[in-house]
Amino acid sequence: MATRLTQSNRAGWLFALPGFGLIAVFIILPFFFAFWLSLTNQRLISPNPTEFVGLQNYADMLSLAVVTLEPERDADGAVIRDETGAPEYPRVRSITRSDAFPQYDGMREWFRWQSGETARVVIASDVVFWKALTNTLLFVLIVAPTQAALALGLALLINQRLRGINVFRAIYFMPVVVSIVIVSLLWRFIYDGQDGLLNTVLGFLTFGAFEGHDWLGDPDTALGSIMAMSIWQAVGFHMVIWLAGLQTISPTLYEAAAIEGSSKWQTFRYVTWPGLRNTAVLILIVITMQSFALFAQIDVMTNGGPLDSTQTMVFQAVERGYGKQDISGGSTISVVLFLLVLTISLVQRYLTRER
Repeated sequence: MATRLTQSNRAGWLFALPGFGLIAVFIILPFFFAFWLSLTNQRLISPNPTEFVGLQNYADMLSLAVVTLEPERDADGAVIRDETGAPEYPRVRSITRSDAFPQYDGMREWFRWQSGETARVVIASDVVFWKALTNTLLFVLIVAPTQAALALGLALLINQRLRGINVFRAIYFMPVVVSIVIVSLLWRFIYDGQDGLLNTVLGFLTFGAFEGHDWLGDPDTALGSIMAMSIWQAVGFHMVIWLAGLQTISPTLYEAAAIEGSSKWQTFRYVTWPGLRNTAVLILIVITMQSFALFAQIDVMTNGGPLDSTQTMVFQAVERGYGKQDISGGSTISVVLFLLVLTISLVQRYLTRER
């Protein structure tokens, strides 16, 4: 009786077995092991025995709440204001450390906004984790489309039969082959607040009007500076993938478009872009995965600072697991990150499916 497991299929499974084995050993088993550790209070070095705590680590890490603060008033009922005229509010600690609100015990302020004279404060049990999650998602949302678009633009520029074009390809690809640690050190010197190259160039272009800025020391610019460096460093790699996709498009399609009198934009829209569909899906997935794995740049350039403005999920997982010896906390972050990346990958797969 014929079965699917024919001789050719059996050979294929045998060839694929080493790959499946490596995936199982280095991805599947570690994930389940990390999930188990996230259900305990395991520490790297501790004299106390490990205890099973269930989903407590997830509850402690993901807990969020919104509290409303009314402005303080004097004896006459008038709102008390500070020197700038802004209303003064009770300290958040008066709620998070009050026996009247046990559900907010140990939580800290993340951010706040005002609606009239009422202030609403978002508090969290693990503010650093939420900052890391926000920074990671922001990094992905900005870097992924920007890097893909720049790489496509470079690929279109160098997809020409011109003398010396290979030199430009090598120059654009060169940052990819350099260690990310070396690149991070180099850009840390470029961003230096005193004698950094960026401040020097901006001062020269503005004839001394630009006085300099500590790009990595300012919470408002630190993450953006790392984004710019990351885009520059990896754009050459994705350029090569785009270039490979461009070279698979049949030249006869361009000849037909030229005969029909298509403009450059029409040729790109109806010939080039449809031919790059599968390449675009690959690049989108690759950039997204690389963006979620952001670690080396943070570790070398800012170490998560200033004021946790450059914290990321991978950095937090490593910092807690080994820096603070909190294996269960690091494992919890790893599991959340895995589920987040898996969900986004499935959504990407659904949106880019064949129709």
